[in-house]
Amino acid sequence: MSPHVLILGGTTEARRLAAALTARPGVRVTTSLAGRVSRPGALDGEVRVGGFGGPDGLAAWLREERVDAVVDATHPFAATITGNAAAATAAARVPLLVLRRPGWQPGRGDRWHPVPSLEAAAAVLPALGRRVFLSTGRLGLAAFAGLTELSFVVRSVEPPEPPLPPHTHVLLARGPFTVADETALLREHRVDVLVTKDSGGAATSAKLAAARDLGLPVVVVRRPPLPEDVTALPDVPAVLNRLDAALGRRSR
Repeated sequence: MSPHVLILGGTTEARRLAAALTARPGVRVTTSLAGRVSRPGALDGEVRVGGFGGPDGLAAWLREERVDAVVDATHPFAATITGNAAAATAAARVPLLVLRRPGWQPGRGDRWHPVPSLEAAAAVLPALGRRVFLSTGRLGLAAFAGLTELSFVVRSVEPPEPPLPPHTHVLLARGPFTVADETALLREHRVDVLVTKDSGGAATSAKLAAARDLGLPVVVVRRPPLPEDVTALPDVPAVLNRLDAALGRRSR
């Protein structure tokens, strides 16, 4: 029987992995999307949209669809999905691989302020600046809603979920962005502090270079920890190598 791989997707890496696996003869690939983006890009293989109903629902789906391996290639901050995947694969006795692009590292000249959460980011902002570029996605902005004395520029692919801070200018845009683009944005809006999640990757890192060049402080929200006994793989080739080993063991 052809091996069946479930990819928990939503990232560029998930799309690349689906393309690489569907190019292999005899491999069935299903990518699951949470459905938070209304118009996701095209994907190779089968696509499933929507939740599974928690870890028990996912475990049941893995059994019903005879899944041989799961790759969690969701966003580094999708902690609930990752936790559910770890519990479900353990219950269904299916190998789980986690694909996470490496996080960013501060360089010379960076003025980073690492924090553990969006709430912690909101707490340190008043001491760092009054005009904030908030580049943390469209979810969780309620953490900043009480900062009535600050002005915010919020950028996301789709309209952010309320509540928002009262003085907020929303920019709808999809990356990647160049350093020149980000520098122009920071200057145009007279930004004096940047807030971002440590999502990693090159597609959204230009804002960090722009902030460094302008001497701006950057509040960086650290990634949530992975579940116990789960180790992240950094790229698609590493996942493919580990998948070959995992699928080989299951076939035997």
